[in-house]
Amino acid sequence: MSEPASQGRVAAPVPLAAMPRTVVALGLVSLFMDTSSEIIHSLLPVFLVSVLGVSALSVGIIEGIAEASTAIVKVFSGAVSDWLGKRKPLVLLGYGLAALTKPLFPLASGTTLVLLARLIDRIGKGIRGAPRDALIADVTPAAQRGAAFGLRQSMDTVGAFLGPMLAMLLMALSGDDFRLVFWVAVIPAIISVVLVVYAVREPAAAAPDAPHRFPIHRAELARLRAAYWWLVGIATVLTLARFSEAFLLLAAQQAGLALGLVPSILVTMNLVYAASAYPLGRLADRMDRRALLLLGVGCLIAADLVLASAASVGQVVVGAAIWGLHMGATQGLFSALIADTVPASLRGTAFGLYSLVTGAALLAASVIAGWLWTAFGPAATFKAGAVFAGLALIGILLQRPRTAE
Repeated sequence: MSEPASQGRVAAPVPLAAMPRTVVALGLVSLFMDTSSEIIHSLLPVFLVSVLGVSALSVGIIEGIAEASTAIVKVFSGAVSDWLGKRKPLVLLGYGLAALTKPLFPLASGTTLVLLARLIDRIGKGIRGAPRDALIADVTPAAQRGAAFGLRQSMDTVGAFLGPMLAMLLMALSGDDFRLVFWVAVIPAIISVVLVVYAVREPAAAAPDAPHRFPIHRAELARLRAAYWWLVGIATVLTLARFSEAFLLLAAQQAGLALGLVPSILVTMNLVYAASAYPLGRLADRMDRRALLLLGVGCLIAADLVLASAASVGQVVVGAAIWGLHMGATQGLFSALIADTVPASLRGTAFGLYSLVTGAALLAASVIAGWLWTAFGPAATFKAGAVFAGLALIGILLQRPRTAE
């Protein structure tokens, strides 16, 4: 039985010092691994084309195969963690695989090793994702889950902008030595794995009502009630509105931002995202979580409308900042709401299914956005995003989620 959600209940704010040790540890794990990954990923396309001499098509194929593997693996890893009643071994396996791939990038002399490294890295991400989120829910009281998921998301996002910034600094200091920079990226990856081994603790009974059969079974999936599927549906529609952040970069370029400064748009978005995720997560524990979700969706509509009418770089920066605020308000919140609405023994499965469905929606959203951009221009892309966000807003207003029975 899952604990009741904090719908409509005001609780005293929980200080950071009272956060479960495992949540803080997993936040640090995410920060170090994301820093490592982003040092490499921010340079990898240029490395492939300029150093290894591969085509842009090959880059696209490598990234497509790698990302597709993540969404598929998440479903099964989450279900396995429910079946075993253990989360940490899969979390360690996922981060361990990602760390093992890091030395392959500086050693690569062709696309085969890069593809292998990216594939294993993304499989590792898929393995760890759902069990990690389920473990956070396992060790955190219901009234503190908004803050817990917000903290982990915030620390992960710090890595998302710290990595590219370190990559630029290291490239400048090393005279554009890609391989040396890739070797430096191995260090935070190792720290991440050490933290999982020594700092992450799993409760003695992470899933006390664990099913005897494998969770991906009709009888077990039937235990995921309407409240869960409602959340997945809302998140899917919202994902159609939140297409790839690559379009924020294109909007900046369209507005006249110098090419060398275009990445600053993502830095702006991620700074706001990282700064807002934990405070808004704490707020989610003190107010009706649905109200905060409405606020987050409203921010996405505002961001889309600002970007649709952007005629200057300043407007794009404002739009990107509001976009980051929407991410801070919604991403950790969805995780907290899912934890509130599913049985403890199916949390891993629930997070895995959620990731699979929203991952597919993100792919579809980016394809739709690209078609609209090409056929009708940037304004049409962001206006369509506002329409999808509006539909999600209506869905939230029409039905209030209930906790798991």
